[in-house]
Amino acid sequence: MDGRLVLGGAPLGQPGDVGPRLRQVLASADVLAVEDTRRLHRLASDLGVTFAGRVVTFHESVEQARLPGLLTALSEGATVLLLTDAGMPSVSDPGYTLVRAAIEAGVTVTSVPGPSAVTTALAVSGLPVDRFCFEGFLPRKGGERRSALAALADERRTMVFFESPHRLADALLDAAAAFGDDRPAAVCRELTKTYEEIRRGPLRELAAWAADGVKGEITLVVGGAVAAPVSLEPAELAAAVAAEEAAGATRKDAIRAVVTRTGLPRRAVYDAVVQHK
Repeated sequence: MDGRLVLGGAPLGQPGDVGPRLRQVLASADVLAVEDTRRLHRLASDLGVTFAGRVVTFHESVEQARLPGLLTALSEGATVLLLTDAGMPSVSDPGYTLVRAAIEAGVTVTSVPGPSAVTTALAVSGLPVDRFCFEGFLPRKGGERRSALAALADERRTMVFFESPHRLADALLDAAAAFGDDRPAAVCRELTKTYEEIRRGPLRELAAWAADGVKGEITLVVGGAVAAPVSLEPAELAAAVAAEEAAGATRKDAIRAVVTRTGLPRRAVYDAVVQHK
Protein backbone atom coordinates (compact mmCIF):
# COMPACT_ATOMS: atom_id res chain seq x y z
CA MET A 1 0.00 0.00 0.00
CA ASP A 2 1.23 3.49 -0.85
CA GLY A 3 -0.80 5.27 1.80
CA ARG A 4 0.65 6.14 5.19
CA LEU A 5 -0.69 6.89 8.62
CA VAL A 6 1.05 9.78 10.37
CA LEU A 7 0.70 10.22 14.14
CA GLY A 8 1.08 13.91 14.91
CA GLY A 9 2.19 15.25 18.26
CA ALA A 10 -0.11 18.16 19.10
CA PRO A 11 1.08 20.89 21.50
CA LEU A 12 0.10 20.57 25.16
CA GLY A 13 -0.71 24.25 25.26
CA GLN A 14 1.75 26.42 23.36
CA PRO A 15 1.35 26.37 19.55
CA GLY A 16 4.97 27.48 19.28
CA ASP A 17 6.05 24.02 20.40
CA VAL A 18 4.98 22.65 17.01
CA GLY A 19 7.81 22.12 14.56
CA PRO A 20 7.81 22.73 10.80
CA ARG A 21 7.14 19.07 9.96
CA LEU A 22 3.72 19.05 11.61
CA ARG A 23 2.84 22.29 9.84
CA GLN A 24 3.79 20.66 6.56
CA VAL A 25 1.75 17.51 7.16
CA LEU A 26 -1.24 19.55 8.36
CA ALA A 27 -1.22 21.42 5.06
CA SER A 28 -0.62 18.41 2.83
CA ALA A 29 -2.48 15.46 4.41
CA ASP A 30 -5.34 14.01 2.36
CA VAL A 31 -7.34 13.10 5.46
CA LEU A 32 -7.17 14.62 8.94
CA ALA A 33 -8.58 12.31 11.62
CA VAL A 34 -8.94 14.45 14.73
CA GLU A 35 -10.30 14.08 18.23
CA ASP A 36 -11.93 17.52 18.18
CA THR A 37 -12.53 19.51 14.99
CA ARG A 38 -12.70 22.79 16.93
CA ARG A 39 -9.19 22.24 18.27
CA LEU A 40 -7.98 21.44 14.77
CA HIS A 41 -9.27 24.74 13.40
CA ARG A 42 -7.85 26.63 16.38
CA LEU A 43 -4.44 24.98 15.97
CA ALA A 44 -4.36 25.64 12.21
CA SER A 45 -5.28 29.28 12.84
CA ASP A 46 -2.61 29.68 15.52
CA LEU A 47 0.00 28.17 13.20
CA GLY A 48 -1.12 30.12 10.14
CA VAL A 49 -1.65 26.84 8.25
CA THR A 50 -4.35 26.23 5.66
CA PHE A 51 -5.35 22.59 5.26
CA ALA A 52 -7.23 21.18 2.29
CA GLY A 53 -7.63 17.58 3.42
CA ARG A 54 -10.91 15.94 4.35
CA VAL A 55 -11.60 16.17 8.10
CA VAL A 56 -13.17 13.32 10.07
CA THR A 57 -13.69 13.03 13.80
CA PHE A 58 -11.83 10.23 15.56
CA HIS A 59 -12.59 9.92 19.26
CA GLU A 60 -13.42 7.13 21.66
CA SER A 61 -17.08 6.77 20.76
CA VAL A 62 -16.53 6.58 16.98
CA GLU A 63 -13.15 4.81 16.67
CA GLN A 64 -14.53 1.46 15.50
CA ALA A 65 -16.99 3.07 13.10
CA ARG A 66 -14.26 5.18 11.48
CA LEU A 67 -11.78 2.34 10.89
CA PRO A 68 -13.18 0.97 7.59
CA GLY A 69 -13.27 4.37 5.91
CA LEU A 70 -9.79 5.34 7.04
CA LEU A 71 -8.33 1.99 6.00
CA THR A 72 -9.95 2.37 2.59
CA ALA A 73 -8.39 5.81 2.20
CA LEU A 74 -4.99 4.43 3.20
CA SER A 75 -5.35 1.53 0.76
CA GLU A 76 -6.01 4.04 -2.01
CA GLY A 77 -2.76 5.86 -1.28
CA ALA A 78 -3.93 8.66 1.00
CA THR A 79 -1.84 10.24 3.73
CA VAL A 80 -3.91 10.22 6.91
CA LEU A 81 -2.84 12.50 9.76
CA LEU A 82 -4.10 11.47 13.20
CA LEU A 83 -4.26 14.27 15.76
CA THR A 84 -5.58 14.19 19.31
CA ASP A 85 -6.28 17.19 21.52
CA ALA A 86 -2.76 17.29 22.99
CA GLY A 87 0.33 15.12 23.01
CA MET A 88 0.89 11.90 21.06
CA PRO A 89 -2.07 9.87 19.76
CA SER A 90 -2.66 6.47 21.41
CA VAL A 91 -0.94 7.49 24.68
CA SER A 92 -4.11 7.45 26.82
CA ASP A 93 -5.76 9.00 23.76
CA PRO A 94 -7.55 7.62 20.69
CA GLY A 95 -5.28 6.00 18.12
CA TYR A 96 -4.25 2.52 19.22
CA THR A 97 -7.05 0.78 17.32
CA LEU A 98 -6.20 2.59 14.09
CA VAL A 99 -2.47 1.97 14.49
CA ARG A 100 -3.03 -1.77 15.00
CA ALA A 101 -5.46 -2.00 12.08
CA ALA A 102 -3.09 -0.11 9.79
CA ILE A 103 -0.14 -2.32 10.71
CA GLU A 104 -2.18 -5.47 10.13
CA ALA A 105 -3.24 -4.10 6.73
CA GLY A 106 0.38 -3.49 5.72
CA VAL A 107 0.12 0.30 5.86
CA THR A 108 3.19 2.40 6.69
CA VAL A 109 2.78 3.96 10.14
CA THR A 110 5.06 6.84 11.04
CA SER A 111 5.01 9.89 13.29
CA VAL A 112 5.81 13.55 13.59
CA PRO A 113 6.96 13.48 17.22
CA GLY A 114 5.77 16.18 19.53
CA PRO A 115 5.19 17.01 23.18
CA SER A 116 4.04 14.39 25.66
CA ALA A 117 2.63 15.20 29.09
CA VAL A 118 4.23 12.00 30.40
CA THR A 119 7.84 12.83 29.64
CA THR A 120 7.36 16.56 30.24
CA ALA A 121 6.01 15.94 33.75
CA LEU A 122 8.81 13.47 34.49
CA ALA A 123 11.44 15.98 33.41
CA VAL A 124 10.17 18.77 35.67
CA SER A 125 9.12 16.60 38.63
CA GLY A 126 12.52 16.47 40.28
CA LEU A 127 12.04 12.72 40.81
CA PRO A 128 14.28 9.94 39.41
CA VAL A 129 13.60 9.38 35.71
CA ASP A 130 16.14 6.69 34.82
CA ARG A 131 13.32 4.12 35.13
CA PHE A 132 9.61 4.88 35.13
CA CYS A 133 6.20 3.40 34.33
CA PHE A 134 3.11 5.08 32.92
CA GLU A 135 -0.18 3.98 34.50
CA GLY A 136 -2.57 6.21 32.56
CA PHE A 137 -5.79 7.27 34.28
CA LEU A 138 -6.57 5.77 37.68
CA PRO A 139 -9.98 4.07 38.04
CA ARG A 140 -12.80 6.51 38.75
CA LYS A 141 -14.44 4.48 41.52
CA GLY A 142 -12.80 4.80 44.93
CA GLY A 143 -12.57 1.08 45.70
CA GLU A 144 -11.08 0.23 42.32
CA ARG A 145 -8.64 3.12 42.58
CA ARG A 146 -7.46 2.04 46.01
CA SER A 147 -6.97 -1.52 44.78
CA ALA A 148 -4.96 -0.30 41.78
CA LEU A 149 -2.72 1.83 43.99
CA ALA A 150 -2.26 -0.95 46.55
CA ALA A 151 -0.99 -3.19 43.76
CA LEU A 152 1.68 -0.57 42.98
CA ALA A 153 2.88 -0.12 46.58
CA ASP A 154 6.15 -1.98 45.94
CA GLU A 155 6.81 -0.51 42.48
CA ARG A 156 10.41 0.73 42.46
CA ARG A 157 10.12 2.85 39.34
CA THR A 158 8.82 6.42 39.29
CA MET A 159 5.12 6.31 38.37
CA VAL A 160 3.16 8.67 36.13
CA PHE A 161 -0.63 9.01 36.21
CA PHE A 162 -3.20 11.18 34.49
CA GLU A 163 -6.01 12.41 36.75
CA SER A 164 -9.01 14.68 36.45
CA PRO A 165 -8.94 17.81 38.63
CA HIS A 166 -12.13 16.98 40.53
CA ARG A 167 -10.76 13.54 41.56
CA LEU A 168 -7.22 14.69 42.33
CA ALA A 169 -7.67 15.24 46.08
CA ASP A 170 -9.18 11.80 46.60
CA ALA A 171 -6.53 10.19 44.41
CA LEU A 172 -3.74 11.82 46.43
CA LEU A 173 -5.30 10.68 49.71
CA ASP A 174 -5.59 7.14 48.38
CA ALA A 175 -2.00 7.27 47.10
CA ALA A 176 -0.80 8.43 50.52
CA ALA A 177 -2.64 5.52 52.14
CA ALA A 178 -1.12 3.03 49.69
CA PHE A 179 2.42 4.42 49.42
CA GLY A 180 2.87 6.28 52.70
CA ASP A 181 2.28 9.92 53.62
CA ASP A 182 5.91 10.86 52.99
CA ARG A 183 6.28 9.38 49.49
CA PRO A 184 7.59 12.22 47.27
CA ALA A 185 5.40 13.31 44.36
CA ALA A 186 4.73 16.16 41.96
CA VAL A 187 1.42 17.47 40.66
CA CYS A 188 1.94 19.03 37.23
CA ARG A 189 -0.98 21.24 36.28
CA GLU A 190 -1.61 22.89 32.89
CA LEU A 191 1.83 21.94 31.52
CA THR A 192 3.29 24.57 29.13
CA LYS A 193 0.16 26.72 29.41
CA THR A 194 -0.26 30.23 30.81
CA TYR A 195 -1.15 29.04 34.31
CA GLU A 196 1.31 26.15 34.50
CA GLU A 197 1.94 25.05 38.08
CA ILE A 198 4.23 22.36 39.48
CA ARG A 199 3.62 21.36 43.09
CA ARG A 200 6.27 19.10 44.63
CA GLY A 201 6.22 17.50 48.05
CA PRO A 202 5.10 14.50 50.09
CA LEU A 203 1.75 13.01 49.18
CA ARG A 204 0.07 14.13 52.42
CA GLU A 205 0.98 17.79 51.75
CA LEU A 206 -0.16 17.63 48.15
CA ALA A 207 -3.47 16.06 49.24
CA ALA A 208 -4.05 18.92 51.70
CA TRP A 209 -3.29 21.46 48.98
CA ALA A 210 -5.63 19.79 46.48
CA ALA A 211 -8.49 19.64 49.01
CA ASP A 212 -9.35 23.27 48.24
CA GLY A 213 -10.01 22.41 44.59
CA VAL A 214 -7.79 22.31 41.51
CA LYS A 215 -8.49 23.24 37.90
CA GLY A 216 -6.86 22.27 34.65
CA GLU A 217 -5.26 19.17 33.16
CA ILE A 218 -3.30 17.14 35.69
CA THR A 219 -0.31 14.83 35.40
CA LEU A 220 0.74 13.20 38.66
CA VAL A 221 4.27 11.87 39.19
CA VAL A 222 5.00 9.69 42.25
CA GLY A 223 8.38 8.43 43.38
CA GLY A 224 8.94 4.68 43.47
CA ALA A 225 9.27 2.54 46.57
CA VAL A 226 12.66 2.46 48.26
CA ALA A 227 13.77 -0.99 49.28
CA ALA A 228 14.76 -1.40 52.91
CA PRO A 229 18.50 -2.19 53.10
CA VAL A 230 19.27 -5.86 53.63
CA SER A 231 21.70 -6.59 56.47
CA LEU A 232 24.51 -8.81 55.15
CA GLU A 233 28.02 -9.46 56.35
CA PRO A 234 30.88 -8.37 54.04
CA ALA A 235 31.67 -12.01 53.27
CA GLU A 236 28.06 -12.58 52.17
CA LEU A 237 28.15 -9.48 49.95
CA ALA A 238 31.39 -10.62 48.33
CA ALA A 239 29.88 -14.08 47.76
CA ALA A 240 26.78 -12.54 46.16
CA VAL A 241 28.95 -10.52 43.77
CA ALA A 242 31.02 -13.62 42.97
CA ALA A 243 27.83 -15.54 42.15
CA GLU A 244 26.75 -12.81 39.71
CA GLU A 245 30.17 -12.91 38.06
CA ALA A 246 30.04 -16.71 37.82
CA ALA A 247 26.74 -16.30 35.96
CA GLY A 248 28.47 -14.14 33.36
CA ALA A 249 28.16 -10.58 34.69
CA THR A 250 31.08 -8.15 34.66
CA ARG A 251 32.42 -7.02 38.03
CA LYS A 252 30.72 -3.63 37.60
CA ASP A 253 27.36 -5.16 36.66
CA ALA A 254 27.63 -7.74 39.44
CA ILE A 255 28.15 -5.03 42.05
CA ARG A 256 25.26 -3.03 40.60
CA ALA A 257 22.97 -6.07 40.80
CA VAL A 258 23.83 -6.67 44.46
CA VAL A 259 23.36 -2.98 45.28
CA THR A 260 19.90 -3.07 43.67
CA ARG A 261 18.93 -6.27 45.44
CA THR A 262 20.12 -5.24 48.90
CA GLY A 263 19.53 -1.49 48.89
CA LEU A 264 23.02 -1.00 50.35
CA PRO A 265 25.39 1.78 49.26
CA ARG A 266 27.65 0.86 46.36
CA ARG A 267 30.72 1.68 48.44
CA ALA A 268 29.74 -0.93 51.06
CA VAL A 269 29.42 -3.66 48.41
CA TYR A 270 32.61 -2.62 46.65
CA ASP A 271 34.60 -2.55 49.90
CA ALA A 272 33.31 -6.03 50.77
CA VAL A 273 34.54 -7.34 47.40
CA VAL A 274 37.99 -5.78 47.88
CA GLN A 275 38.22 -7.07 51.46
CA HIS A 276 37.45 -10.66 50.43
CA LYS A 277 39.42 -10.93 47.20
